[in-house]
Amino acid sequence: MTAWTIIGKTLTITWFVTVMMILVEYANVLSVDRLRSALCGSRVTQYLVAALLGAVPGCLGAFVVVALFIHRSVTLGAVVACMIATSGDEAFVMLAMFPQRALWLALALLVIGIVAGLLTDMAVRSSSPRESCGEMEVHDGAVPCRCFDPHTILDDLRRPSAARGTLAIATTLFIVGIVSGQVGPPDWNWVRITLVSLSTLALSVVVTVPDHFIEDHLWGHVVVRHVPRIFVWTLGAMVVVALLHIWAGSVSTLQASPWLMLAGAALLGLIPESGPHLVVVMLYADGTVPLSVLLASSIVQDGHGMLPLLAHSWRDFLGVKAINLVAGLLAGGAMLLAGG
Repeated sequence: MTAWTIIGKTLTITWFVTVMMILVEYANVLSVDRLRSALCGSRVTQYLVAALLGAVPGCLGAFVVVALFIHRSVTLGAVVACMIATSGDEAFVMLAMFPQRALWLALALLVIGIVAGLLTDMAVRSSSPRESCGEMEVHDGAVPCRCFDPHTILDDLRRPSAARGTLAIATTLFIVGIVSGQVGPPDWNWVRITLVSLSTLALSVVVTVPDHFIEDHLWGHVVVRHVPRIFVWTLGAMVVVALLHIWAGSVSTLQASPWLMLAGAALLGLIPESGPHLVVVMLYADGTVPLSVLLASSIVQDGHGMLPLLAHSWRDFLGVKAINLVAGLLAGGAMLLAGG
């Protein structure tokens, strides 16, 4: 794999992730209040909704669940369910590289998260939430967040901000690149059709949302905070995989030690940051590690969704991480024994 090939693939993955993040951010803001209300239901509903919030790519769902736990509105089991189900920003990359397997993995994480959440509350005898979810404000900006305002669209398009103009031009170029075959698959297939459709939806979001949404959510959150890290970590992971193949013995050593790979991937998942897990994702996409290793790492890692909990209580942080590590080793080990 040449340097230009690595850079080209990294740019393609990064832009696909950006497009997906735009759409997920839009959907999250539209639905976060309803999902937050659903978390106030029964225990079973809490586990299901918390796991669903975690399964949505990105970090907002995890932040919502942690914020509600800090305010004693959900149980520790709900946090465990969410963190097992989440793959953070890495979920976007997995959808870009192996979409069908990524969806099956997300479903498996969802089920494991719900079961682990239930068992956690049974083991620690977690008490019921004592405060109302209605008192918890997730959106902490001073300006009410609106995703669509028909009265301002024309004015915003006549005098677009630098952020809106940059996103609109970049997304348009990405669409042109896909249609012309310069980006993505060379032939028209379901992957290219999906890329064009999602990119067109993202462009419609960019040109219709108010300036507040552009500046705070799309530019400030997606572009400034996430995109550079996705690019750097993706590039770094692809370089690591390329170097392993140059040193062919390294790949052979990894493949000859599946249990060691599984333990290492699970321990890597303990890092509360999006990025390190991408090495495991790339190794799986390349065929170097089995699905069991990716499953174990995905269960333990949670992007940076746990950072707010670490700031609030290191005891709860370590407790959730310990539970997820055990779950990851058990699930990954069982799959490895089954030949996966």
